[in-house]
Amino acid sequence: MTALPEAPDTAHDFVGIGLGPFNLGLACLTEPIDDLDGVFLESKPDFEWHAGMFLDGAHLQTPFMSDLVTLADPTSPYSFLNYLKEKGRLYSFYIRENFYPLRVEYDDYCRWAAGRLSSIRFGATVTEVTYDESTELYAVRTAAGDTYRARRLVLGTGTVPSVPEPCRGLDGDLLHTSAYMHRKAELRQKKSITIVGSGQSAAEIYHELLSEIDVHGYSLNWVTRSPRFFPLEYTKLTLEMTSPDYIDYFRALPEETRYRLEKQQKGLYKGINSDLVDAIFDLLYQKNIESGDRAVPTRLLTNSSLVSARHENGGYTLGFHQDEQGKDFELSTEGLVLATGYHYEQPAFLEPVQGRLRFDGHGRFDVARNYAVDVTGRGVFLQNAGLHTHSVTSPDLGMGPYRNSCIIREMLGSEYYPVEKSIAFQEFTV
Repeated sequence: MTALPEAPDTAHDFVGIGLGPFNLGLACLTEPIDDLDGVFLESKPDFEWHAGMFLDGAHLQTPFMSDLVTLADPTSPYSFLNYLKEKGRLYSFYIRENFYPLRVEYDDYCRWAAGRLSSIRFGATVTEVTYDESTELYAVRTAAGDTYRARRLVLGTGTVPSVPEPCRGLDGDLLHTSAYMHRKAELRQKKSITIVGSGQSAAEIYHELLSEIDVHGYSLNWVTRSPRFFPLEYTKLTLEMTSPDYIDYFRALPEETRYRLEKQQKGLYKGINSDLVDAIFDLLYQKNIESGDRAVPTRLLTNSSLVSARHENGGYTLGFHQDEQGKDFELSTEGLVLATGYHYEQPAFLEPVQGRLRFDGHGRFDVARNYAVDVTGRGVFLQNAGLHTHSVTSPDLGMGPYRNSCIIREMLGSEYYPVEKSIAFQEFTV
């Protein structure tokens, strides 16, 4: 949507920077609120959500109710069910009896919602944020020369691909899973492919490449430092950890305890769908039958940390350390896929307002219970990036509407959408 330039004296209630699902959900939930005037700035020309991982049949790991709005406002016109109704697929989705939306479908749903909103400015790359003490306003400047002024900010810039230290600055055509679909055709031309990492993305790519291994004739390795191929823990009492109750408990723990738990809890949101784990085994079993006396050219290796990488002769030599055995070994491969996840980086445009932001003893944002990260406790809010303060609720799509309800309450000074205080049967604290 093309917008007119901002008038110099325009002051919004808030500016949202970045437009992933969480800030898009905030845009949907604030659209009907007359007392909140916000604008959302996104550098991309259109909404895009993990387009590099739109594998055939890939779906969310959370059900459709974890859409942009439903868990805050089930009557919202921006719900996934309303999207299905307008697209003429509601009955098909009902008959399908699989309440996990396809990943490409979720992306289309988000695009549909974004296209109905008047507050979004695509192609607006933020270059600097400053604060004027006299007016108590933030000034958000873009590469196009526009300036947006607001009383508050909501940071939703998301995460960036993580590249292991041995692979940083490495020559060649290695790729992160975020670019897999864009480069799949060239990858399949390699004589050998190695996937490094674990989690859902690694498993999806391994399963797809394994299914085509005899068609394209490559060898295929999957190496992870994890001690096993962990399934996503998805039992109902564990899911109660995505709750206001657990946020209160986790947030009150000592900082060092929270950091220790952050490392231990990765299996609660980074594991592999158990059906996919089984499907990989079944496919290996099938491929081995079909191969007859020939071994299927694939290896799965656990407990193996990547410690070195060299690019030579059009391929890679990867050095690993088997952590339990204490042994080193090497693998040679033409194609290299890094399934090494994502991490948060503080945007450079925040440098001028560093003094207004709070940080913990580890140099990360000190995210308050209400999701504020500034010294006033009510001026700058953070979407996601709070695993160390709000645990597994931070990246969970289903907790997005809850967090946005809390942020809206802080900005309005009153509760527009009911904010749940307790939903868990179990007690986390004594």
